[in-house]
Amino acid sequence: MHSRTENADLTDAEFINTNLSAAQFHDVNLAGGHFIDVNLTGALFEDVNLTGAIIRNANCSGMTIEDARYDSMRIDGILVTELLRVYRSQHPEAR
Repeated sequence: MHSRTENADLTDAEFINTNLSAAQFHDVNLAGGHFIDVNLTGALFEDVNLTGAIIRNANCSGMTIEDARYDSMRIDGILVTELLRVYRSQHPEAR
């Protein structure tokens, strides 16, 4: 079933046991949203603002982050910029 929602205000909407596989989201505001038990296998996020976002209890196997800003980003409490600085100092060929 092909469904299209355009120029809609779905503030405070709830989606429970909803299949959105292969859905496309363009110019969408999900600020303050809560995503619990969500399968994003193979999802592509491009031009995304994750400022202040928290990812908890996540399987990041095979995940790639490219062309990103890492200011104040932490992994298990460690600044990513510090992790990259130390790694690059030990692996100069990785630059």
